[in-house]
Amino acid sequence: QVQLVESGGGLVQAGGSLRLSCAASGSSLSINVMGWYRQAPGKQRELVATMTSGGTTNYADSVKGRFTISRENAKNLVYLQMNSLKPEDTAVYYCNAAGVTMSANYYGIHYWGKGTLVTVSS
Repeated sequence: QVQLVESGGGLVQAGGSLRLSCAASGSSLSINVMGWYRQAPGKQRELVATMTSGGTTNYADSVKGRFTISRENAKNLVYLQMNSLKPEDTAVYYCNAAGVTMSANYYGIHYWGKGTLVTVSS
């Protein structure tokens, strides 16, 4: 079983920065795509940013130029540096892993962390 644990959420003023971290654990784990999604109150979960093991990134238009995703493949870590935060960035941020190979078995499902709350005050 793959476990994803997020950290780094909190309360920040508009214009501030936060860095989220996510650690994935599992037996002989290799992950193709790691990323971040978020869900604001009353809204659907949406993609924030993803990154493949080869370094290809994808960002939501709303965060381009403000957020940066990065990974440490060998440690199965993914980060989200969030700058110039806005009140509309307030949400629970979820770590996601897709295209997982564990103990030589491929799993074609998405794995999710429990989420970390980011609150941006105006």
